[in-house]
Amino acid sequence: MDGLLEYANLASDEMKKCVRAAGTTVRKEIKKNAPVDTGKYRDSWTVTKQKESSSSLELVVHSKTRYQLAHLLEHGHAKRGGGRVAGKVHIAPAEELGERELVQNIERRLRE
Repeated sequence: MDGLLEYANLASDEMKKCVRAAGTTVRKEIKKNAPVDTGKYRDSWTVTKQKESSSSLELVVHSKTRYQLAHLLEHGHAKRGGGRVAGKVHIAPAEELGERELVQNIERRLRE
């Protein structure tokens, strides 16, 4: 029983490390590909811990000061005088990359 508990603790610690690494990767990718006007939107991205227990960790990657712009820039929006502004997709690819990295890292570390 002690061996199983030790393995469970090691596995959960490794998974938490993988989640933190994936969150950082997503933040870096969003910052790298974000539209730049003044740079404040790009620099506002951060990783925040939502919830942590002994066996799980939830992180949120978000724009801490320019959150209103995230959806508008990602999907586009209507202009005041008519017409539309095209979206600049920069969040979805970073999210997909983070998911792939997380799965790969967890599989690799649990095999070790």
